[in-house]
Amino acid sequence: MKELLRTTDPTIIAWATVLLQGEGIKTFEFDVHMSILDGSMGILPRRLMVIDRDLFIARAVLADNDIPTGL
Repeated sequence: MKELLRTTDPTIIAWATVLLQGEGIKTFEFDVHMSILDGSMGILPRRLMVIDRDLFIARAVLADNDIPTGL
């Protein structure tokens, strides 16, 4: 698994997930429960992960849709 995206904005995670699923790329969201424990203050970022072989294509999909990965 490789980290594709890290953000505190749940809408970006949701949008990126939908885009990637449309391309047949499975995504996994990490740190969901940790962000809930912070009291919904949005301090702790969530991570969107993909399988190693899908990383290159996933980055291209996000770049084409102006979603910065920051990695």
